[in-house]
Amino acid sequence: MFKRLTAIPLSFVSLQSFAAEPVTQAAQTLPSVGSGITGQLLQLLLGLGLVVGLIFLLAWLMRRVQQITPRGGQVIKIVASQALGPRERLLLVQVGHEQVLLGLTAGRISPLHVMAEPVHLPDAEPASTEFAQRLMELLGKDQKDKS
Repeated sequence: MFKRLTAIPLSFVSLQSFAAEPVTQAAQTLPSVGSGITGQLLQLLLGLGLVVGLIFLLAWLMRRVQQITPRGGQVIKIVASQALGPRERLLLVQVGHEQVLLGLTAGRISPLHVMAEPVHLPDAEPASTEFAQRLMELLGKDQKDKS
C-alpha cells in the first residue's frame, strides 16, 4: 500500500517532465516575433489603421452608392408644413400635378383633402437686412467700448 502512494507521484512528475519538454523545445526553436513592447505596439497600430481605413472605405462607398440614385427627379414634394401641436402636423404634398393635404399624428397619416386646384405659394421674399444692420451696430459699439 505504501508503494502505491509513492508510485503515483513519481509517475505524475515523470508525465509533467515529458509534457514540458516539447513545449520548451518548440519555444527554443521558434524565433520570438513581436515579443517586445515595440512589436506589440506596432501590431496594435497596424490593426487600428486597418480598422480606420476600412471605416473610411465603407463611408466612401456609401457616398458613391447614394450619388447613383437620382435625386432631382422626385415625384413627391412637400409644398408646405404647419405644426398644430408637439406631435401633430399638417402637410401639403404635391404628387405630380395633384396636391394632397395630409394630417400627421404620432401614429397615423391621414389624407384630409385633395385640392381641385394646386395652391401656388408666393415666392420667398429675401430676408430683411434689418437684423444684420442691428447686429453690426451692436458689434461696432462693443469694439468702440473696448478701445
